[in-house]
Amino acid sequence: MQVILLERVAKLGQMGEVVSVKDGYARNFLLPQGKALRASQDNIARFQTEKSQLEARNLETRREAAALAEKLDGQQFVVIRSASDGGSLYGSVTPRDVSDAATAGGFAVDRRQIVLTGPIKELGLHKVSVVLHPEVDVTITLNVARSAEEAELQAAGKSIQELAAEAEAEAEFEIAELFEDIGSAASDDDDNRAEPARDEE
Repeated sequence: MQVILLERVAKLGQMGEVVSVKDGYARNFLLPQGKALRASQDNIARFQTEKSQLEARNLETRREAAALAEKLDGQQFVVIRSASDGGSLYGSVTPRDVSDAATAGGFAVDRRQIVLTGPIKELGLHKVSVVLHPEVDVTITLNVARSAEEAELQAAGKSIQELAAEAEAEAEFEIAELFEDIGSAASDDDDNRAEPARDEE
């Protein structure tokens, strides 16, 4: 299908270009979201008359997106999820989860603006791209953790594997100390039993 683009579309073209796309892509994405019109003679003529308005609107939305991008770029947001001891999530983090986390952090971000390169199924820090405008995108960091405390430790640079190893080492140390305490308590009992026997003699 031939369409005329009403805004810049990544990997497709600039505003005003007539491009050929698959019918499904046009019907399901470009046309309903107002990113393009069917390239009929009437629509091309309509675009030419509205071109200056579209360019002005595009410039304004790009300016707003750039202002938001300055504040949003590099931000880190925490998402709390259940996960196994090995760090695998029970489920995955979706664009809606990322959008909700950013909105809770004070940034109005729509789930359709979130671009995940692959599913997030592990605890840890993940880079996520946010497309605020066809010409403005930023990268944020998603801190996926089981608790707020774990998120703080991850933000400080510790991985789940390191945290698990530290917890295991700490548990082993505590067990060793417990056995030492039991051992010294037992030897004290032996000494106490032996002392009265000496007094009787």
